[in-house]
Amino acid sequence: MKASDLFIKCLENEGVERIFGVPGEENADFMMSLKKSRKIKFVLCRHEQAAAFMADVYGRLTGKAGVCLSTLGPGVTNLITGLADANMDYAPVVAIIGQGSTERLHKESHQIMDSISMLQPVSKWAQTIFKASNITEVIRKAFKVAETEKPGVTVIELPEDIAKEEVNDIPITPTLIRRPAADNRAISDALDLILASKNPIILAGNGTIRKRASNRLRVLTKNLGIGVINTFMGKGSISMDDEHCLFTIGLGSGDYNNLAIDESDLVIAAGYDLVEYSPSAWNRIEKGKKKIIHIDYTPAEIDRDYLPNVEIVSDLAGALYQINKALIERTGRQNLPLFDIKSRKKLRDLMQNDLNLDNLSNSFPMKPQRVLADVKKVMNDEDIVLADVGAHKMWVAREYNCVNPNTCLISNGFCTMGFALPGSIGAKMAFPEKKIISINGDAGFLMNVQDLETAVRHKINVVALVWLDGEYGLIKWKQQVNFDGEHSDLKFNNPDFESLGKSFGMWGKTIKSPEELIPSIEEAFNQSGPAIIGIPINYSENMRLTKRLGKVSALI
Repeated sequence: MKASDLFIKCLENEGVERIFGVPGEENADFMMSLKKSRKIKFVLCRHEQAAAFMADVYGRLTGKAGVCLSTLGPGVTNLITGLADANMDYAPVVAIIGQGSTERLHKESHQIMDSISMLQPVSKWAQTIFKASNITEVIRKAFKVAETEKPGVTVIELPEDIAKEEVNDIPITPTLIRRPAADNRAISDALDLILASKNPIILAGNGTIRKRASNRLRVLTKNLGIGVINTFMGKGSISMDDEHCLFTIGLGSGDYNNLAIDESDLVIAAGYDLVEYSPSAWNRIEKGKKKIIHIDYTPAEIDRDYLPNVEIVSDLAGALYQINKALIERTGRQNLPLFDIKSRKKLRDLMQNDLNLDNLSNSFPMKPQRVLADVKKVMNDEDIVLADVGAHKMWVAREYNCVNPNTCLISNGFCTMGFALPGSIGAKMAFPEKKIISINGDAGFLMNVQDLETAVRHKINVVALVWLDGEYGLIKWKQQVNFDGEHSDLKFNNPDFESLGKSFGMWGKTIKSPEELIPSIEEAFNQSGPAIIGIPINYSENMRLTKRLGKVSALI
């Protein structure tokens, strides 16, 4: 059979259902073979970066590698930002890129560049197929590596002449891999630290949003009776309604949960990556004296502010289960919970009261708090919000809390503007029964606005909320903090979003009062395709929050 036909059979064998991408001349054979597939749908996108973001979110939510495609040269360079985001945020993605004939790779030639070398720093593995007989092995490895903890990006480059070759081969059947269990001595040492501590706390990171890990974390938390703080990417690992939940860390150094860590003598870091929130920002009191337990699939990164006393390197869910089992065996179930979570009630109440401030504000332009409170009223516990990168991201991170994992997605490793809109399309294709909202700044939204057409063409009902301030708001916020309220020129103009929507053949609106927001969102979800809502936003709240959090005092 033709090599490109075998390639598609291998993808079908991996369970691929969708490929997001923009094809070119050099992968024409691949596309003709894909056209014959009854199992895989090709989602034609308007920009390769958007295709990568769609695959990124599709992979995050399903746990199966999202697949994206580009041609060679400029197709690859357009793809790279989305791939870097997926890799740094640990989303499983397989990228298929085109390449010219191997007969011209050694010399200066049209659109030829060393794509593999360029993509290696933003992937777990990248490989060119030099012989058709290697297709089955390369594809199996690409999916295996992408989906293995910690997940990430793999890249397959298919030269146009290899795609045309004849080959006699069959796909390699995927096999279930059991992840390694934790070392018993490490479990025992960790438990020693927990039992010797007086005020421990859990820091839940990106790894805890996997369903198995989240379930195990919730059981352990209950048996320990201690508070849990989550990172931006750990939202929903423990329910916001759980009395053990101390919400999201990462906005202000004087925020309540930062102070809760200050007062703790032991931090149990579960599935935490340093890229999520630097240890220097939370391990700041009597450095070296605060004990740390690191629990993750990989050993701890070397950082002077993150030097764990115990490292449990194993499957995260398995390690949490083992700690819980050892806890019960050593103390007896009747003596649990080990600590009294009621000691955290005052802190949790203060945080809840703080999070409720201005949720009913009728001022206009709207306050971020009111916008997010209204969004929460419309969304169910299983529905999904995606936050783009900008000032709004910080508000979503602090104010929009979740009952379930993977219901609020934030790009916080690579922090890529333009992530949320195409990501919402990937989310809706993964879970068509759920309501999907992207929350965007007016700067980031226009970076991938072209793929509204993709959503229109496929009749994908995603709702884009665009916060309108006519500035690069997060950059302004940080400049104001660092330069005594001064900032550089960051202003720009915006289109009329109702007119923009009409030009794409979709529904769009800019609200004129706070009372319009909830009815507008509900109307947007009743559309047959995508919808866009512009929301004038009052970002004077940014500096007000900064000043207020700086005044928060230590709490018991």
